[in-house]
Amino acid sequence: MTHSARRMYELLEPICLVTFLADECNEELAALGHRTYWDGYFASRAAPLGQVPAQVVHAAFYNFADGEAARHIPSAWETIPPEASLAARERGSLASLRRILGSELAGSPGLVRAADLATQAATSAPTEGRVMYAGMRTLAVPSDPVARLWHSATMLREHRGDGHIAALVGERIGGTEAHVLSALDMDIHPPESFGRIHHLPKERLAAVMDGLRERELVDTDGRFTDAGRETKQRIETLTDELAAPPYGALSPAELDELVAELEPITATLVAAGSQ
Repeated sequence: MTHSARRMYELLEPICLVTFLADECNEELAALGHRTYWDGYFASRAAPLGQVPAQVVHAAFYNFADGEAARHIPSAWETIPPEASLAARERGSLASLRRILGSELAGSPGLVRAADLATQAATSAPTEGRVMYAGMRTLAVPSDPVARLWHSATMLREHRGDGHIAALVGERIGGTEAHVLSALDMDIHPPESFGRIHHLPKERLAAVMDGLRERELVDTDGRFTDAGRETKQRIETLTDELAAPPYGALSPAELDELVAELEPITATLVAAGSQ
């Protein structure tokens, strides 16, 4: 089942990424009055948690630097209700999916079947210890097949993300440190140049790198040590294991069917740059 969880991540992630990479979602959120991309991001992604303080959003998202959530929460909700941001995120994501997939694929029986099976998996897992996933589970599942596929893929993404955070905490890897390990895993060097962290103060990045060197996870040149690479692999392996429970709701035949129906959808999205 661990292998299946990894394969499902590869297939579902491009469906979720249209929310962050395509133009339509940002346009919808901007039309509501969100001033920046990140205002819309924090307001819409955190909305299923309710109007919680910035500290809670920071804890649940995990991989943003101190103070980043507080620049957007709660101010992004003060004039725009969280429900409105949620609806805009869905509208924009669906517009992107329909544009990229085209009417034939978006309206195909295969997509309907994929949406049904993904929803069966996404609504089956325990919520204990899964804060972001639990928040998504409080939302109504859309009836439109494309919306249902996007919604269920996003639920499964948040479920996996909650497990990934648990794996990081278990290895005592903080949010910024996690980005460094991911950068090294992608052969980005120096890792401080990675797009998710390059904007942070140089002193903060230097302190993170010094801490990883002290733990002998990176070497003096800022590259993986053997111990660092092994730590990253343990995190990924445990993430896959913790992401597996939803797919236990599907029979082996249903899981194979879901993979087969998702493959042309994912291939079309990846070809358009959603990866």
